[in-house]
Amino acid sequence: MLIRRPVAVVFEAFIDPQITKHFWFTKGSDRLEVGKTVKWEWEMYNVSSSVLVKEIVPNKKIAIEWDEYGTPVDFEFEALSEGTTYVTISQYDFKTTGDELLAEINGASGGFTTVVDGLKAYLEHGINLNLIADKFAKS
Repeated sequence: MLIRRPVAVVFEAFIDPQITKHFWFTKGSDRLEVGKTVKWEWEMYNVSSSVLVKEIVPNKKIAIEWDEYGTPVDFEFEALSEGTTYVTISQYDFKTTGDELLAEINGASGGFTTVVDGLKAYLEHGINLNLIADKFAKS
């Protein structure tokens, strides 16, 4: 997804939980740093996950190991110009096969698409769309 903001701004939005909470989780225990395990919380669902930060290449890549899935996730940032960034999120090495694997891939793709859509709205327009909170809203 193209985000019309400089790469340093987009990258920091994933590093700093005080920014990330506006488009993804509601609470993060700390900034992302290599070797650190941080807790992400979705308070509206009473759910949390721990992620181990494996690698950070400033303004280029964040690599984590996500405990919920036991899989690596890479966030990659490509500066297309001074004011635009292309964000790619990849989750891989799923442990499942067949229909279960397809369901996990579908869920990950849909989830990360929602995250990046929220990121775009927040960074480009200052709007928190509440996409994550509303995705599984109870009727």
